[in-house]
Amino acid sequence: MPVFWKHGFSDTSLQDLERATGVNKSGLYAEFRDKEDLFVECLRYYLATQEKRGLLTQEPLGWRNIETFLKNGPHNTAQQRGCFSVSSMREFAILPDEAHAIVAQNRATIKRLLVKNIQAEELTMDPEAVAEMVLVFFSGLCIEHNLKSGKNSSTRKIENLMKILRGERGVR
Repeated sequence: MPVFWKHGFSDTSLQDLERATGVNKSGLYAEFRDKEDLFVECLRYYLATQEKRGLLTQEPLGWRNIETFLKNGPHNTAQQRGCFSVSSMREFAILPDEAHAIVAQNRATIKRLLVKNIQAEELTMDPEAVAEMVLVFFSGLCIEHNLKSGKNSSTRKIENLMKILRGERGVR
């Protein structure tokens, strides 16, 4: 997974995967049909091990959950930045259909959880539309984290978005 995350699907070679796993080509093919199959399994594993969705289920539902989700969302270590799922979306044109379905299902789950939190705040705006906006914002944060480690900049942006969503003044 770290190799796909760092280089993307198209720029990851079988030799890269052999080096990263310590398993030769025949061993990889004994376990996976092809590179696409291995990528899909990495994507499944990544999404299954993420705890981000749990942040959106804490009681009481509301803005605090969304803010916590956004602040803890993008992964940021020396080896991996952003979100593997969001990063993979830039290669959708060449990814297997199964990867599309996995990412779409995950985004639908997150959107559903966002909607529940937004509905708890009894907004006058359409919760579905606000959830879409938050998802796009989250994707942007992940992409920024992929490019640099701007955690301070992200925190300020998240705080500003939350002020807007809460209807507060003083966005900077």
